[in-house]
Amino acid sequence: MKAQPVPPVPPLPHTYLHHIAVQTTDLDNCTTWYRDFLGCRRTWATDRFSDLTVSRLPGIVRMAELACGETRFHLFESTASGKGRPRPHETQFQHVCMAVDSPKALRRQREHWWELARSGRYAFSVPDPPTEIVMDDDGVESFYCLDVNGLEFEFTHLPVGAS
Repeated sequence: MKAQPVPPVPPLPHTYLHHIAVQTTDLDNCTTWYRDFLGCRRTWATDRFSDLTVSRLPGIVRMAELACGETRFHLFESTASGKGRPRPHETQFQHVCMAVDSPKALRRQREHWWELARSGRYAFSVPDPPTEIVMDDDGVESFYCLDVNGLEFEFTHLPVGAS
């Protein structure tokens, strides 16, 4: 059977990432962590939800938007139970990658994770430490760490010319 030509894709509207939604069982702990670790600031909060939101997110109690530069996080507290990491067979986003401006900033971000974790001010659902910083063949450096909910973040520095 001969392959059929693929029709051209019609022009699509421009899209961009608006926010990353994070479900938590402790909004105060999560908000404080994102503020202290990423330098986020709260832009709004609510405890009133549409019927659609309640049907999609059973157990939602309250929600806050935190912003760090152009990156926004929608943190929502849910009464649904769940500790630790999702099971491997569950569909999920694997990690979110945040870029920094220099190798020095990358090392500082990793050390900052340790400072906050050692402070005792946060409850971690998964107490894993950040990975070591690794460098690939293109000179891209990265490390991985977990937030207080057990969600994985990658922090990376891309040298000029790397993509």
